Amino acid sequence: MKLTQEIIAAKRDGATLPAQDIRQLIVGLTDGSVSEGQAAAFAMVVFFRDMDADERVALTLAMRDSGTVLNWDDLPGPALDKHSTGGIGDTVSLPLAAAVAACGGYVPMISGRGLGHTGGTLDKLDAVPGYVTQPDNELFRKVVREQGCAIIGQTADLAPADKRLYAIRDVTATVESLPLITASILSKKLAAGLHGLAMDVKFGSGAFLPDPAKARELAEALVGVANGAGLPTTALLTDMAEPLASAAGNGLEVAYALDQLTGKRREPRFHQVTVALAAEMLLLGRLAADITEAAARIEAAFASGAAAERFARMVAALGGPSDLIENPGRHLAAAPIVKPVFALRPGVVQRIDTRAVGLAVVTLGGGRTRPQDAIDHAVGIVALAGIGDAVGADNPLGIVHARSEAGFEAAQARLRQAYHLGEAPAGHGALITDRITESSSR
Repeated sequence: MKLTQEIIAAKRDGATLPAQDIRQLIVGLTDGSVSEGQAAAFAMVVFFRDMDADERVALTLAMRDSGTVLNWDDLPGPALDKHSTGGIGDTVSLPLAAAVAACGGYVPMISGRGLGHTGGTLDKLDAVPGYVTQPDNELFRKVVREQGCAIIGQTADLAPADKRLYAIRDVTATVESLPLITASILSKKLAAGLHGLAMDVKFGSGAFLPDPAKARELAEALVGVANGAGLPTTALLTDMAEPLASAAGNGLEVAYALDQLTGKRREPRFHQVTVALAAEMLLLGRLAADITEAAARIEAAFASGAAAERFARMVAALGGPSDLIENPGRHLAAAPIVKPVFALRPGVVQRIDTRAVGLAVVTLGGGRTRPQDAIDHAVGIVALAGIGDAVGADNPLGIVHARSEAGFEAAQARLRQAYHLGEAPAGHGALITDRITESSSR
């Protein structure tokens, strides 16, 4: 066994670390024998020296094995999941999980909470009264087996090394390290015991990585490492230059997802991404012969109501109301102030600072700037205008749901600043710009 400082020094000097050295360091990170200073030094040398493909796989597997690793081999079908790098109006997980379950997949989706301008799936589900986002393992497995899907939160024993390393990265300016991002995301997915994973890697003004080239680099790293670690994975590159849905805010996004499930409202951009990612999951799980058949099966699950039925059963099985689909207004909290925000002059939406739209929701109390912040699940913005929409006296930029007049005024100011208007027609770019597979990531 080497001294921790020897491993750090080797990487500092440009060496390729063997898997056993990486594993030793991650074990020390988990049991506390690696100090905060050593962990910070390791993160920094990786930031500057990078890691090759084998090192990235070894790091991811070591972090996976730092805690409990689930096994779903007893299910009658494949365990499948999807992960998004986050955006505004991205509540795809809710209808997607149910649609995949309706097509014979099993979706044990372990999700996170939001921080900063992006919302978290768990925060959305916390808007549903009674829904248990942290069930014990027995209930989790029961719901997945019987209903086909369960969306829950990460438990403390799942990839615990990631939690400690992320906290260190956050205060040492090493969050952006590609090997560390990749290992952080994938260690948790590998620990979930999946048979297939679809990645949604976003770029644009509302994304974690706005630059398309950086987003592609991350997508290729994720696909390469995941497949190298034994998890079949495909990634889609999707544009977050504008909100994916016309609703942003936790309870409001749940209502939006219910409309998607029931067919009351299916906006083209949101529907396209949902179907595309769900189809990738079916293909990875060998539940369809090709992507065309997979997409057709997902479309049929929505059209027939089978996806809506699965979602309703999942919610009820995890403690939520049995009539959420039929009576969302009875269960989802409503904000006392609902007012439109109009542009200061009429025009056509040319560009949206999508991150600023997310921050408008945070201003209302619908997001966090610190992990300990409380969330107001009733607030947010609906009827958000998209690129190319004409706005004016009759067509608002959006409708704000606020807790107070002061909250409304603050959100209104941010929303107006987020929208850039002109006179010329404007159209959407391609929503899904590329598909990264194991072969294309090499």
